[in-house]
Amino acid sequence: MASSATDKQHSLQTSSDSLLVQQLKKKGIQFSNNNSVILLASGQEKFDDLFKAIEQAHSSIHLEYFNFRNDSINNELITRLAKKVQEGVEVRAIFDGFGNASNNRPMRKRHLKEIRKKGIEIYEFKPIAFPWIHDVFNRDHRKIVVIDGKIAYTGGMNVADYYIKGTKAVGEWHDMHCRIEGDAVNTLQKIFLQMWYKVSGQNIHGAKYYRGISNADYVKGLKSDTCHSANHKMVGIIDREPHVSKDIIRTFYEKAIDDAQDSIKIINPYFTLNPRLRRALKNAAKRGVKVEIMLSVKSDIPLTPDCGYYNAHKLMKNGCTIWLFKPGFHHTKIILVDGKICTVGSANLNARSLRWDREVNAVIIDKETTKKLDNLFESQKRECFKLTEEKWKEWRTPWQRFKGWLGFLLSPFL
Repeated sequence: MASSATDKQHSLQTSSDSLLVQQLKKKGIQFSNNNSVILLASGQEKFDDLFKAIEQAHSSIHLEYFNFRNDSINNELITRLAKKVQEGVEVRAIFDGFGNASNNRPMRKRHLKEIRKKGIEIYEFKPIAFPWIHDVFNRDHRKIVVIDGKIAYTGGMNVADYYIKGTKAVGEWHDMHCRIEGDAVNTLQKIFLQMWYKVSGQNIHGAKYYRGISNADYVKGLKSDTCHSANHKMVGIIDREPHVSKDIIRTFYEKAIDDAQDSIKIINPYFTLNPRLRRALKNAAKRGVKVEIMLSVKSDIPLTPDCGYYNAHKLMKNGCTIWLFKPGFHHTKIILVDGKICTVGSANLNARSLRWDREVNAVIIDKETTKKLDNLFESQKRECFKLTEEKWKEWRTPWQRFKGWLGFLLSPFL
């Protein structure tokens, strides 16, 4: 008991960012302090920035996505990549079999054949095969691009034009990506090359694929990191790999919430949670932390959002503030803690991300980057309604509330 009391006292005396870094280092997460992080808060920003970087690639372009939707933005990407192949740049791409099959504009065999004819190496992770049930789990949900081993992109966006154009079903599609420059790029490159070996059998290695000591201003004309902390940001890359680091993203969220001393802000599209995370959020609100959660009124899939609303209603009763975003669909996956810690990545707060799929998140320990995300959160609250008990009964019909309860029962599989 004395030891437990001492640990609790130590937690209160140690800032949440220092405490979280210590805890994650014990789990094997490596942090570096020489990074820039540039937030890309829309599909237009992301693809504009990415295409400029691709134009200036000298040696290698590596892409790992859940899916490359067979549409206009993908066609533009392939055209640009084919041009770089002609210039002698190595281009490698990985996509997930289930991710491809489950989108409404999948790449067919003939499309892949044409892409390979252009000299682009592209491989599919876990192609769909009979009896199909195995294809639901352990997917590659990561979003990683690494160019020349010098700069990297990661976040929540796949390759699809609806990140720019939206869809008829949900309207605007909101998401978050980031570009990283610094030693954290090496970790993302390592993740990609390990996956490349898994899908292709090719052991790609060597110094040219990794960042050297100084690569400032390597690529010109991209969006700049305007923070005073540019080139000095602490970043750790969390990689969820089944059977290897299966609990790491859940652990990150759990520890970040438990360590919070002042505020927690979350945007996540698939808020099914698990018992530990629900309990952590309740306990945070109970100890006086201001917990704010933003979910979308609209969604791209059935049932899972209903479970999220069910959880949100329960958390509201426990002192959390719930915001429901009305225009479009928020596919963004971020958490902000105490104005010091934030994450941008691919992981949702559902069982698929936390228990099954391959995911990657950048954990950023930086007040200025966190402030930029906080400004986004605050600005978008103007386009939300706040959940109250009265609003809950007005907004959710008895049938919808029943679907939420049903989704809650099925949440270990959503």
